[in-house]
Amino acid sequence: MNQLAGIINNSSLQAAALWPLQNVPGFPPIIQTVHILGVAAVMGSIVMISLRALELALKNQSLDEMMRRLFPWLWLAMLSNVVSGSFFVLARPYRYAENPIFIAKIFMIFTAFPIAYLLRYLVRPDNLLVTYIGARANQTSIRMVSFLSIILWLSITVSGRWIAYVEYLIYPT
Repeated sequence: MNQLAGIINNSSLQAAALWPLQNVPGFPPIIQTVHILGVAAVMGSIVMISLRALELALKNQSLDEMMRRLFPWLWLAMLSNVVSGSFFVLARPYRYAENPIFIAKIFMIFTAFPIAYLLRYLVRPDNLLVTYIGARANQTSIRMVSFLSIILWLSITVSGRWIAYVEYLIYPT
């Protein structure tokens, strides 16, 4: 990870990320606001879908229809988070490459994506699992995956907040 940070640290990617952060008035809070709004859109989408799948809310909504409506917003928000987060990571690569919370967050994100796709597949009315395991077992699978999804995305959000503060725990003054 440090080799990658070293490559980024000596590259034009770092210069490209640093320039607007240092030279565009108000850019850091603007890009951070975009990132936080993206987090809110992701969390809103995931929580609504998962609470519906767990039958804790929105019972009058079709889960398949909710996913068709909300998934495009989820992916758009994730794209905006990748772009906005990249400014900070590329600007200070060593800060993130050595941060165990950031590494855990990235791992959880790469775990949460396949789980989101799995949930999307399980909810589709034409999924083959219903044929093989039955509708009741499929519903149980949807609930388990939804619960795991909420836990993962909450953990991702909390770890995102902790990234900035872990330095104080690792390197106390």
